[in-house]
Amino acid sequence: MAERIIPLSTTLVKYDNPVLVTKHEEKKPALAKERSGEESHTRAKSAAILTDARRETEEILNTILPPKEWEEEGQLWRQNVSTTPATRLDVINLQEQLDMRLQQQQARETGICPVRRELYTQCFDEIIRQVTINCAERGLLLLRVRDEMRMTIEAYQALYCSSIAFGMRKALQAEQGKSDLQQDVDDLKREKQELEHQIIELKQRAEQADRRAAETRLAEERKHTEEIAFLMKTNQQLKTQLEGIIAPKK
Repeated sequence: MAERIIPLSTTLVKYDNPVLVTKHEEKKPALAKERSGEESHTRAKSAAILTDARRETEEILNTILPPKEWEEEGQLWRQNVSTTPATRLDVINLQEQLDMRLQQQQARETGICPVRRELYTQCFDEIIRQVTINCAERGLLLLRVRDEMRMTIEAYQALYCSSIAFGMRKALQAEQGKSDLQQDVDDLKREKQELEHQIIELKQRAEQADRRAAETRLAEERKHTEEIAFLMKTNQQLKTQLEGIIAPKK
C-alpha cells in the first residue's frame, strides 16, 4: 500500500496523506522491474490527468512549503502540502484551532512568546497555502511579506542579542573597574594608615628631641651659671689677694 492515513499533525498547515517514496529493503529483480513498470505507468497516467496550471500551483506550493520526509521501518515517506482549495468552513476551523492551541500551549497574550509566534507563523503559512491555490501570484506576494517579516524579526533578535552582549560586556567592565577602584581605595587607606603611623613616630621623635634639647639647654645654663659663679669667686679671691699684697706697701 503506497498511502496511509495518519493522525492530525501538530502543525496548522494542511498536508496530504503521506506517500511511500521508496523502500530500502532488498527486492527481487523481477518484482522490482514489475513495480518500476507500475510506477512508470502510474506517473504517466497522473501526468496525463494533471493540467499545466495545477502542476505549476503544486510546484509553487512545494517551493513555499517544502514536503516533509522521514524514514520509518526502513521505508521513506513523503508528505506534500495539500492542494485542496479551502472553504469558508476551513478558515473558521483554522481560527478555532489557532485559539485552541494558543490556550492549550499556554501562550502569552502580550510580550515576547516563542509559542505564540510559532503558532501564528503556522497559521500564516496555511493562509498562504489557501491563497496560492486560488491565485499563485497572490501567494507569492504573501510569501515575500512572510520572508520580510522573518528577516525583520531575525534582525531584531540579532540586535537584541548584540545589545545583551554589549550590556554584559559593559557590566563586566564596570564591575572590573569597580574592583580596581576598590583596590585603589584599599591601597590609599593602607597608605594613609602608614602615613599616620609615620606622623605619630615623627611627633614622638620631635617630642623626644625637644625634651633632650631642653635638658641639654638646662644643663648648659646650669654649667654656664656654675662657671660664672666660679669665675666670680676666683676673681674675688684674686682681687682680695691683690689688695692684700698692695696694702702693706702703703
